Amino acid sequence: MMKLNPVTLQKIRRFRSIRRGFWSFVIILVMILFSFFAEVFINSKALVVYYEGRLFFPTYSKMIPGSTFGLNYEYETNYRELKKEFEQSKESHFVIMPPVPYNPYENDLKFNEFPPFAPSVSDRHFFGTDNVGRDILARLVYGFRTAILFSFILLFLNYTIGISIGCSMGYFGGKFDLFFQRIIEIWTNVPFLYIIIIISSIVVPNFRILLLIMAFFGWISITWVMRTMTYKEKEREYVLALRSLGASHWRIIFKHIIPNTISVIVTYAPFAISGGIIALTSLDYLGFGLPAPTPSWGEMLSQGWQNMEAWWIASSVVGALIITLITVTFTGEGIREAFDPKLHTTYE
Repeated sequence: MMKLNPVTLQKIRRFRSIRRGFWSFVIILVMILFSFFAEVFINSKALVVYYEGRLFFPTYSKMIPGSTFGLNYEYETNYRELKKEFEQSKESHFVIMPPVPYNPYENDLKFNEFPPFAPSVSDRHFFGTDNVGRDILARLVYGFRTAILFSFILLFLNYTIGISIGCSMGYFGGKFDLFFQRIIEIWTNVPFLYIIIIISSIVVPNFRILLLIMAFFGWISITWVMRTMTYKEKEREYVLALRSLGASHWRIIFKHIIPNTISVIVTYAPFAISGGIIALTSLDYLGFGLPAPTPSWGEMLSQGWQNMEAWWIASSVVGALIITLITVTFTGEGIREAFDPKLHTTYE
């Protein structure tokens, strides 16, 4: 079993005592887990199909053609229609569908009616549909999963680049530090939005391209922070002792200095995640983000402003954004207070 440092345990207890931050962390964690297993709750595929003495689990399996269940087509089974047929028949077959039996890409259209459709419990469109008949709740949940994955991967890339360069700048100093300072100053003055527009006019941006572009510019802020912290840490007695013992520069940086600045790294992480969500939503809203028909909060927000009479579109996205950003921000504030070095310092 891994044993945590007593100071770390004290910080965790301190975080749990900050009720607003702790419960915000619980809420955002539940939201993330729900989105990662969204297929179980929101999906056009059945959870379980019982047919002729056999059980099928279509949600996480390969495509099952309609002919498998006695239907006269070879493409993927329409499980909502299959459920209706089984209910009308006198056989013992049955279909168990998710609570929201729609995926974020399909169009649920009605005869002689035009979308968007208002929220309806009977149709299982609990948050209504957008202007092409796609379920709003499905696109909200899957859009959240896309945004949170984007933010986590972007955070990893920014931290990997920024912490490595920032610690090296603070540790080695001199010409190495001056060289990267000039590089960062040039990088900072490059118009980020124009770069996105230029690239979007050449190629259709996808998840990977947007990640690379954002990481290309997003490492700068954490670099400055880690540079300052490393300048401070490298003059402490434990670093001087390590040098006298002959420890290598990279061992001192990655084994000792970075672990001793973990409070700063952890504190900045929630705010970096919320920044990634806002950045992706903003780019999608402007039309320079993920390509259609990828579920995206920015694209839904744009739809909401273009269809103001369909109040459920904009209100759903705005509500989801508010809840997400508030919980992430409160979590970040709780972590910052719990990991504050001044609360865990002993003066001799």
